[in-house]
Amino acid sequence: MVKQVLVKTKSKTEILDITQSVQRIVGESSVRSGICHIYVPHTTSAIMINENTDPNVGRDILKELNKVIPFDDNYGHTEGNSAAHIKSSVIGVSKAVIVEEGRLMLGTWQAVFFCEFDGPRERRVYVKVVAG
Repeated sequence: MVKQVLVKTKSKTEILDITQSVQRIVGESSVRSGICHIYVPHTTSAIMINENTDPNVGRDILKELNKVIPFDDNYGHTEGNSAAHIKSSVIGVSKAVIVEEGRLMLGTWQAVFFCEFDGPRERRVYVKVVAG
């Protein structure tokens, strides 16, 4: 069964730790060993796994993405959010994490992040835990 995490962003670009929400869904699934699929159905957001201890890591990632993919760069897409579409494509809209003993098998410093590139908005993240 697919579960949902609702995310409400407050900024144009933002990285939010959603690990606890995803882990809660894994725990409720009663799957002890398998895969957790995390997917965002939005073309201007993404899912990332990275360090969760120093908030400067997320800020640095956004800073560099904004330098490499600026908001205004004479894009052809007339909606004004081409940079957000490109960032979403670069980071990606899904991740798969191994589940063992009912827990996400993340590294010591890792977390699951929702990446907003066209906010603020209300977003959905879909989570599916599969035994195997």
